[in-house]
Amino acid sequence: MEFPRFIFNPKEGIDNPALVITDDPEPDHSPVPRLCQLKRLEGQSFGFYLRVLKDGRGFEVRNVEPWSPAKHGGLREGDRVLEVNDEYVDNMDFYRVVRKVQSCGLHLFLLVLRRDEYEQAVCVGLDLQTLTTATKGERCYRPRLCHISRHPEHGLGMTIISVEGQKGQYIMSTLTDGPAERAGVCSGDRLIWINGVMASTLTHSSLNRTLKKSADSVTVLVIDSESECCYIRRKMPILPVVAECCSLPHTAKTMHLVKGRDGYGFLLRQEKVAFTRRIVHVLREVDVGSPAEGAGMEDGDLLLAVNREPVESMEHEDIVKKIRQSGDKVSLISISIPGRDFYRQLGISPLFFHEEFTVQREQAVSHCNKSQNGTSLRHGDGCMSYPTLCVQDRDERGSGFHSDCVSDQTGTYTTQLSQTSDAFL
Repeated sequence: MEFPRFIFNPKEGIDNPALVITDDPEPDHSPVPRLCQLKRLEGQSFGFYLRVLKDGRGFEVRNVEPWSPAKHGGLREGDRVLEVNDEYVDNMDFYRVVRKVQSCGLHLFLLVLRRDEYEQAVCVGLDLQTLTTATKGERCYRPRLCHISRHPEHGLGMTIISVEGQKGQYIMSTLTDGPAERAGVCSGDRLIWINGVMASTLTHSSLNRTLKKSADSVTVLVIDSESECCYIRRKMPILPVVAECCSLPHTAKTMHLVKGRDGYGFLLRQEKVAFTRRIVHVLREVDVGSPAEGAGMEDGDLLLAVNREPVESMEHEDIVKKIRQSGDKVSLISISIPGRDFYRQLGISPLFFHEEFTVQREQAVSHCNKSQNGTSLRHGDGCMSYPTLCVQDRDERGSGFHSDCVSDQTGTYTTQLSQTSDAFL
């Protein structure tokens, strides 16, 4: 059988839409931010340097250590940081950004651009904050960490409802203007976390038991359903470290001390927490009428920072060195033991939501001297021409004491962040 020969007539064109020839669309050269998820062990660094650029805007990642959490999380040399834990930081003060990373606990989420992408975006005047929003979605909001106090009549003012056909998924239903709603919880929110436990691991009966055990209050992490989908799409876990804070019960306390005639009037002591291997630095034996008492120091508070620098994970001797090199003023940040346990349950430092710590930066100095007992941060009897620092350590059983006194010339201590434009994190 002979087929007729096809002759193309340009006036008629081609009738088959599949054969219609069109111009290829222009490729999209817009920069695409990359999400890096870093996770470290207790006492471990993330393993990279953060440097502020010469013009004062933008933060560059430098010297990513091999085998570090930063390297494993996909962070690269020269990356420019746009967000820290889902919060835009490109226009933020460098010292505040560093403190956010230092106090974030074991998890760190960085949204970054490659160096060439960042420079190109700045060159063409691209709004980087708009870019980060577009990456996540216009209606993607951060989760909310809410502390709810029980009302005598209305209770917690909320009901937790199981999502039908979805194991471990729960929705919040709140009483209008009730305790939960006033704490920041909205009807329809997804329950992610309650009192330190992921809701997805709980059955409805165990969830009810958790609520009953919480006699006076409960802390929940919630998020709206649309934002939850955004986090799932980005493969980003929903954790307290990325949340907005709503009315948490415990706050860190900042104390500005000026040395008096008898020194500061308190004792710094290293102790081990009962039944754990955890070491804490405790403020003890606050003298009546002393600068320490006047600043609001209470016996048993835990020391978190000296002169705006976190000290929880430092060796006791390193804290001693910082104080020993100080002058006659000191800025201390502390928290009660129940407060520290609360934030440990959240997996973050108490400094993370301490706004004064993250916003302000001062050059503060501290001074501590020897007492008659040789164990406290108090001034001597005037017979010495230089201050003496005495530190008392408690052994593992908490029943034996060891005094170690060292002396040094009076000086002014300035944190490393006040002297350099980069920080190891």
